[in-house]
Amino acid sequence: MKAVIRAVVVVVVVLTVCVALAVAVGTGPGIGTVWGMPLALVAVAIAVVENGVAWAIASARRTERFYDLVGSATFLSLVGLGASARVSEGRVDVAAMLPLALVAVWAARLGSFLFARVHSAGSDGRFDELKLHPVRFAVPWALQALWVVVTVMPALVLSSSSSSPSSRFFVVGIAMWVVGFAIEVVADRQKERFRLAGRQGGFIDTGLWRWSRHPNYFGEILLWTGLFVAGVDVYQGAQWAVVSSPLLVTLLLTSISGVPMLEARADARFGADAAYQAYKARTPVLVPRPPRR
Repeated sequence: MKAVIRAVVVVVVVLTVCVALAVAVGTGPGIGTVWGMPLALVAVAIAVVENGVAWAIASARRTERFYDLVGSATFLSLVGLGASARVSEGRVDVAAMLPLALVAVWAARLGSFLFARVHSAGSDGRFDELKLHPVRFAVPWALQALWVVVTVMPALVLSSSSSSPSSRFFVVGIAMWVVGFAIEVVADRQKERFRLAGRQGGFIDTGLWRWSRHPNYFGEILLWTGLFVAGVDVYQGAQWAVVSSPLLVTLLLTSISGVPMLEARADARFGADAAYQAYKARTPVLVPRPPRR
């Protein structure tokens, strides 16, 4: 019973945060509307409905196989929403459409990659217990809706604002995104090749993984930080709440579901391996740098 109550509380808090962020974004001048309603609030509604329906289906079937795919689909839905709102206003320009296009590319790539990985493995260990309990299983779906809404908000502000970002911040931010995306893609491909080579029983310490124990996460943090930087001179008043985008990504990956979980798993598997201990000693956890000798 206590687990059910905690799950309900988490879901309510998540929905409250989503709506609060949408209201904060919508208070700034020049933010567009769609279907006669504030764009940000419509985005929240779409994210909640998509993940709510997906949770109902996944719960009934006790499966998590399409969890990541639904996350990417939600990103693509909100990108499409932002693009359609801009086009309907007759304002199509690079500063508005490029951030949305970049999010679409990222979402399509990561979603298909994660879906293929889970399909190949047969399951995702994160959900082994949760998927057996419908109410508790609602928590990751609610958190996914929150993650999508918070993370995509800088791109939606850029796409719907009547103000144009300065070329200086916009170029720097987009360059950060490109570098971060490249790091993430290369790191994922290197690890996948390592796994397919039949070496999944060991740990990867080559390529970008020689410079960082989690280079893919560094790339992810960098690209979302870049998207935020691209519009720093567009945000006004409470719209600065969109800084929660890179902050949430960083928090999730470094303190909750990313680095801590994988580090604990690696320590359990390779903790007694002297080679692994040497790898940890010479390789930074997140930010890449040449390994220590």
